[in-house]
Amino acid sequence: MGQIKVTETDLKGLYVIEPLVHGDSRGYFTETYNQRDMEEAGLTMAFVQDNQSMSTKGVLRGLHYQKQFPQGKLIRVIYGAIFDVAVDLRYNSKTYGKWFGAELTEENFKQIYIPEGFAHGFLVLSDAAKVCYKATDFYHPGDEGGVAWNDPGIGIKWPRVIGKYQGTASAGGYCLEDGTKLILSEKDQRWPCI
Repeated sequence: MGQIKVTETDLKGLYVIEPLVHGDSRGYFTETYNQRDMEEAGLTMAFVQDNQSMSTKGVLRGLHYQKQFPQGKLIRVIYGAIFDVAVDLRYNSKTYGKWFGAELTEENFKQIYIPEGFAHGFLVLSDAAKVCYKATDFYHPGDEGGVAWNDPGIGIKWPRVIGKYQGTASAGGYCLEDGTKLILSEKDQRWPCI
């Protein structure tokens, strides 16, 4: 143990994980995942799939979840910066409808473990960002669900976003403080509120 720092958030089962980074004049080295360290910290999830995406500034992906085959996800950024968000959709949870967000960057090395039963999304804050995540179940086409990224009942405070909720998940009327328009997929602009 000692190679990672694990902090549980106010949303049960959702953790911020910070690996030990060894740096010198040549650069750095870090273990981005070590099963033994995770198990010693009480995190015993098994991952079956690794994913990677690249997005440009202003892209907002989410909020996504799988309905019948929920996935736990271990999220990290290898290039750039994002604001990563998880929303508790577990009906029996005391924190149902609550959200957690954190900035993940290539410099801070932070990771977030989002357990099954949460919706997930992120906003790209840098010119571009590469996001990697491990999943505890395979992606099942046709099983995806989603929640409006701007659901006023959830009230996510997306950093640097300017605009006013107009009754839908449309990106219309929203931008970043520097004028960069928000970019959402057609599908992500149609998700309902919870």
